[in-house]
This record gives sequence, structure tokens and C-alpha cells, in this order.
Amino acid sequence: MTLAQRSELVKQIAYRHGFFFCGISKAGFLEEEAPRLESWLLDQKNGTMSWMENHFDKRLDPTLLVPGAKSVVSVALNYFQPEKQHDPEAPKLSMYAFGRDYHKVIKKKLKQMMADVQDEIGHVEGRAFVDSAPVMDKAWAKKAGIGWMGKNTNIISKKAGSYFFLAELIIDLELAEDQSTKDYCGSCTRCLDACPTDALYAPYELDATKCISYLTIELRERIPEEFKGKLENWAYGCDICQEVCPWNRLSTPNRISDFNPKNELLNMTKGEWEELTSEVFDDLFQGSAVKRTKFEGLSRNILFLK
Repeated sequence: MTLAQRSELVKQIAYRHGFFFCGISKAGFLEEEAPRLESWLLDQKNGTMSWMENHFDKRLDPTLLVPGAKSVVSVALNYFQPEKQHDPEAPKLSMYAFGRDYHKVIKKKLKQMMADVQDEIGHVEGRAFVDSAPVMDKAWAKKAGIGWMGKNTNIISKKAGSYFFLAELIIDLELAEDQSTKDYCGSCTRCLDACPTDALYAPYELDATKCISYLTIELRERIPEEFKGKLENWAYGCDICQEVCPWNRLSTPNRISDFNPKNELLNMTKGEWEELTSEVFDDLFQGSAVKRTKFEGLSRNILFLK
């Protein structure tokens, strides 16, 4: 089997397990990202996410994370779904949060994918990653040609927009590298213009401490009063910079049943959200990524929106 044939087989296995993009990069030091990451951290744009300062070298070099690694196999899983919450005044959840926790869904798929790679190619060592270790998903997705880094700092695909999750297999199997793609943002600044908190303070630059997703999910402290009236009714995450992106007109509904929104969530009124109890929270968000913020955190966010 040639290098190209082996690489194509890995991609076919990825598609078989529901990933709708797969690209390959040579495992090695991310020279372009190193100064950007260092500067971003020094400017404290990561806010209270101190974990991003840990394992700096491993974050930039997967061969330190997975000894003997030769390839980074980047995959993307579509989560776009067009259904909206029925009450336009209800506190809003980011689209990805309506279904089952993507960490669990993707990790299972990656394990199955790895098993198939070993069955069909031979003994392969490596690890699967879904936000579970210091891996720079976007940098690897960009190198693998899945898309370009948009001005909103999301990876954007010319074929499908940006409503997809990223994950990786870092393995000791040598594969043919894919080429990165061109940046197609052009002169568009819709994402920067639409961001209500000015988190996107310049093209390709994000101040996480001002991002609504950070404020409603990662921040454990009280939301600063300076953001009062600026969250545009987002209670968990935010999709504004994706909603206004012209490339997302190409988004198509996902085919993953685990990502289907619960009708109970879609039907909840503003009043029901404001009267949410811990028992209802546990029932509604069983197996959901929203559990990350806990009942206390989501209640804090809903109260802040009043």
C-alpha cells in the first residue's frame, strides 16, 4: 500500500464513522502558532482559563504529547441544525448545546475509527483528542486543509461554513500531508461588526475575556456589570459571529441523531427558563455539554439577562 493509498483509506474510515471532513498533517512543532499563542497569553486574553498556560511546549508539539507521533489526522463533525427555540424571548443556547455532549459522541467515533485503522492497516499507536488535552485543534485543522482561520477565529470551510466540531487522532503512522487552503474572508467584517461585546477587537483576534461564550460558560465568577445589556439574550454560549458569516449559508443539517434538540428545550418559554429548578436542569441537560456550567452557572446567566 502506497503512502497515498494508506492516507485515502484513513479518510474513508473517517467518513464511514460520520465525520464529513478529514485532513492530514505531519506531526511537528507549530512554528507559526508559537509566537501568537505566547503573545495572547502574555496579554491575558485567556482570562481565568489558566489551564491554557499549562503544557505550553506540548500544546505546540504533538510529538511531546504522543511519543513517536508522525501524523495528525484532523476530523470535523457537522452539528448544524436549523430548528430554533419557539419563544423568541427565551434565553438562548448555542446551537451545539441542544443535543448530547459532543465530547462523548466524538470520542466514541474516534475510538471506533482507531480500531478500524488498526484492523485495516496494521498495528498503529496513538491517541484520540476531543478538547481533552493541550492540542490546538484549529491550527491542525487549518494545516490539514479543513478550512481557513476566519476573522472570527473559527475554522471556516468553503463547502460547509463553520458549524462543525474539530477533533484529532495523533498517531505513529506516516501519512501523506494535505495542503492548507486559501483564506476566503476577503474584505468582509460582518463578524467583527456584529460582536456586541467587542471580543473580536481586530480581524483574527479574539479577547476571550469579552466573549459571550467565555462569560456564560468558562467564567465562574460574577459576570462584570460592564456587559449588562450586551449579551443579546445568550444564556449559554453564543453563535452571533457564525450567524452573520456569509459562508454559513452553505450549512446543511447534520445526520447525527445524538445532536437532535430535545423538544422540551425548544418549547421552553422565557418564564419557564426564569423559573428553572435544579431538578428540571438535571433532567433537561442529562448527558449535555450544558452540564459544564452547572445549575448555579446557568441560573446566574439567566438572572443577568433580566
